[in-house]
Amino acid sequence: MATPSNQGQGQYKDKAKDMAHSAVDKASSAAHTATEKAGDYASRTADKAGDFASKAVDSAKDLASRVGDKASDLASQAGQRAEDAAASVGGGMRSLAGQVREHSPNSGVLGSAGDRVAEGLEGAGRYLEDKGLAGMSDDLAGVIKRNPIPAVLIGIGIGYLIACSTRS
Repeated sequence: MATPSNQGQGQYKDKAKDMAHSAVDKASSAAHTATEKAGDYASRTADKAGDFASKAVDSAKDLASRVGDKASDLASQAGQRAEDAAASVGGGMRSLAGQVREHSPNSGVLGSAGDRVAEGLEGAGRYLEDKGLAGMSDDLAGVIKRNPIPAVLIGIGIGYLIACSTRS
């Protein structure tokens, strides 16, 4: 026979079991909700990180493109200035040829030497004005292709002279 105190203890045990099950269910539900929220947060964070990385890559590409364009513009300007300087030097050489002709004697050995120097200066000045540095480099490449052995020997000689002059 069950005594009233045994019945009360049974009721408490049942309530305790129910409360424990309820607590386990709530904890399980809270853990599931936390897991879902953590997954959502991680997904949003990964999306934001991906967007940030994409923007950083785009910015770097844009910057590299602008730097390349600027370098190209500067190189083009430098090349144009060099060509202009070559044409200016050519004009100066032609002007110097005229002065050599004016100040050299009209006849004799000095006169013929003055004419030859003036002709050389005038021809070189015309060449620089007409062809510029680009034409000069093309012509030099052609001479080297037609005469490779003398070009190599000249290069070795120039290298030797430079080495000797820097040694002392």
